[in-house]
Amino acid sequence: MHNAKLRTVARYVIPAICSNVCFFLFTIVDAIFVGRGVGTNALGAINLAGPAILMVGAVNMLISIGGVAIYAVRIGQGDVDGANDVFRHGILLQLCASAVFSLAGIFFADGICALLGANETFHHFAVDYLFWYSIFIIPSGLSTGLQNYCRNDNAPGLVSMVVIVTTICNIFGDWLLVFPLAMGTKGAAIATGISQTIGLLIMLTHFARKNGNLRFGKITLNMGLLREIIVHSLPEGVSQLATPMMKFCMNHVLIERIGDLGVNAFSVVSNIAILSMGIFTGASEGLQPLFGQSYGAKSEKDLKFYFKSGLMISFGGSVIITILSVLLRENVCVLFGSDVATTEYVVQIYPMFSLGFIVMAINVMISAYLYSTERSALSTGISFLRSVVLNSAIILILPRIFGNGAIWLSMFTYETIVLVIAAVLLKHSERNGIQFK
Repeated sequence: MHNAKLRTVARYVIPAICSNVCFFLFTIVDAIFVGRGVGTNALGAINLAGPAILMVGAVNMLISIGGVAIYAVRIGQGDVDGANDVFRHGILLQLCASAVFSLAGIFFADGICALLGANETFHHFAVDYLFWYSIFIIPSGLSTGLQNYCRNDNAPGLVSMVVIVTTICNIFGDWLLVFPLAMGTKGAAIATGISQTIGLLIMLTHFARKNGNLRFGKITLNMGLLREIIVHSLPEGVSQLATPMMKFCMNHVLIERIGDLGVNAFSVVSNIAILSMGIFTGASEGLQPLFGQSYGAKSEKDLKFYFKSGLMISFGGSVIITILSVLLRENVCVLFGSDVATTEYVVQIYPMFSLGFIVMAINVMISAYLYSTERSALSTGISFLRSVVLNSAIILILPRIFGNGAIWLSMFTYETIVLVIAAVLLKHSERNGIQFK
């Protein structure tokens, strides 16, 4: 029985990790080609635009994860029609949110980049990247949403194929537009947008062939259901805010206390963090359908097994990532085309920064477990504390007390505090066993 469950975990988790890693690779591959093809300052500009890009991703994730959490529970209860109603409302909500972000990025790219701290060194590069990225936000958002729903509709293989195809297209597009055509940061953004649009078209074949339970169709607008999707979305959505908030606050402190060197170094460091976050989030997303279905079927034994498996995957994977990234940090700098000064600084500070990955991975899994078992208020509170309150406060305050070196220990500090709080609240929540609704 355990072997069968482990195979199920692998079947869901591996495609989800691949999907998320490749989603974040779009930004990372852009950074690699821009750093090598345009220069270190252009790489720093993408880092400064990063909080806006990641904010879009966080809201897309917020909406889709909330919808699929409800969808999984209804499928576990055998309510296929109700599950499809959730799907249609979720996709409609995703379309509306993507349209708002797209218009904001197209018409206000200059002001947004100024707000994010792009000075004269970085401003032109950042505006070009954000403007052209915004043009493709709608197909990108819909592709992300459909991938999450199709993963819950027994189509993890199709999702994996989409991820592989779009990643290859993005790499080729980045090479073509940044090197032979010399389109700079604009070219990198266009390559990402085109590849995401191709991914959307492939995802739509799942519906054209009428595989699984998901169906597009007429929708009778239900405001209560939209609110329910948003409520279920909040924990993961707020959790996703951790990376853009961290990047925004770090950039602000680095510009103030270290200058352009700090921003350029963080552009390398944060890309490793983004890739790591993709792996951790992918593991939690992969287990989310199993959490939701076990909860819907009221199987406490299965829930505990999957949660324990998730914690082991998170801890083991994060330790491996941390060790490898520390050992290879100089090679990573070369990959991104960093100049000598930036490389020397990254080699010095990265071991301190990477300690936060291990604690972050466990916090992400606990959050996914809580919102998938309809403890949204608890999960939202923990995620808000982690993603908005503690991280910004500690990043801004710690270096003022302990000096500039403490900037790079900020993530480890706030993630550890959150883990202690989350462990206490989780134990209290299950003091009488898991409560099924």
